[in-house]
Amino acid sequence: MESIRRYPLLTKSSLGIELSGKEEALGMNDAFRYLYVGLPEDILRCKLSGDWERAVRLIDKRLMDTTSDAMGYCLKAQREMIRRMSEDYPYTKEEALAVVRQHIPDFGEEEFEERADDGKIGWIYDKGERRFFNRFFQSMCKAEPAFAIRAGVRLPGVESAGKDSAGEGRLNRCARLIRERGELGNRIRIRAGLRMKDEVFEPGMFVRAHLPIPAACEQQSEIVIEKIYPPEGKIAPEDALQRTVCWEGIMEENHEFYVEYSYVHTARYHDVERMREDGCQNGCTQPDFFTNEEMPHIRFTPYIRELTAKLTKGVTDSLEKAGRFYDFITLNMRYTFMPAYFILEDIAENCAKTFMGDCGVFALLFLTLCRCAGIPACWQSGLTAEPDFCGAHDWVRFYIEPYGWLYADPSYGTAAVRAENEERRRFYFGNLDPYRMVANRGFQAPFTIDKEHWRADPYDNQVGEMETADRGLRYGEFERTKEVLTCEELE
Repeated sequence: MESIRRYPLLTKSSLGIELSGKEEALGMNDAFRYLYVGLPEDILRCKLSGDWERAVRLIDKRLMDTTSDAMGYCLKAQREMIRRMSEDYPYTKEEALAVVRQHIPDFGEEEFEERADDGKIGWIYDKGERRFFNRFFQSMCKAEPAFAIRAGVRLPGVESAGKDSAGEGRLNRCARLIRERGELGNRIRIRAGLRMKDEVFEPGMFVRAHLPIPAACEQQSEIVIEKIYPPEGKIAPEDALQRTVCWEGIMEENHEFYVEYSYVHTARYHDVERMREDGCQNGCTQPDFFTNEEMPHIRFTPYIRELTAKLTKGVTDSLEKAGRFYDFITLNMRYTFMPAYFILEDIAENCAKTFMGDCGVFALLFLTLCRCAGIPACWQSGLTAEPDFCGAHDWVRFYIEPYGWLYADPSYGTAAVRAENEERRRFYFGNLDPYRMVANRGFQAPFTIDKEHWRADPYDNQVGEMETADRGLRYGEFERTKEVLTCEELE
């Protein structure tokens, strides 16, 4: 039942995607575009209760009987999602309590349940029993500075910077220099690698591996691929929507695939306050590019339409509309680490309902609200590339006439709220810092040499992908490394 060939070949045109002279046919990962169809009620009940085996069995039966292509693709994607659901939720309640008590010995059961009810400790049903999210403790440390102090934990990266921390000082200085100089740039060199775990590897197996690399965009220049190993890796064009270096071939010995690259990342200042004072919308016609839905997550559901209308009531200025979306997210949402995006549904709408998410979830909600309001918005992602930290990250570009493309990082905005830094929160509406690597400029875009099997992340690519001749590897089956070798500020 692993093949989807029973259904007509997915194509860009059939999914409402603009063609650009490239190969039209798409692969199995585009079955996710049909998640909006939804599961039949009996299968949904099994999924919600954690009866995974029955859910898969019912899907297999329905796949043999369905006459709807859309339902078939939806079921195919849901089948694989269900098979992976339990991976991110390994803990029983007792095991989850033990994780916290390693750091806070007097952490009580009542406090645990209170936090679970508040959504601070994620869980699902697995065979009728609650199982808890594998990164719940890290989420609480990141979202609650007081809890992190109580636990004696300090998380890396400036996005986790609390009030008066060294990381906060770096961002405050960066924002000040960008305002004073008009721009600030860094010359950055990064090494990233992938290696299949030894227990998965078999001599003589076919392997295809992808690693993200810098893409040409407004912020990035002087991109140089310094080293790749093995040297036969194929480098995607600089304008690829999800740019990678790809290796494929037979492996007799297990080894690392790696790439080293350098580039200049420049953050230019956009004076949003002056734009607001000028009344930039007077007489300006807003363009309609990048205002479309993209199934399954950038979707103008009735709730999204209603929320968009409520947040923009009485507002005609597009910049002010976008600002209201940014304020809604940054002033109300709580950061939490998320399970693999592979298993998520209705990402933007669920964020708007739960008031929780991570950088990509916040970015998708902001992007969706902008597009629903007729404001062009598109995805950017890759890495945060600080002198002492390298991590995956997502944010958004949005377009306002007559000023062009501006930037928004709702996740850094919520981090500024946690740090009680309103000036910094306002900076990340319109602006970014230069500690970034942009690899992706399209959400759910294919690779130049696409994967034939399920991707570990069917929407984004920040840390790489691997597959064999038979299947795509899950994140738990291969190791990923990324390191900033140098980060030099330009005068």
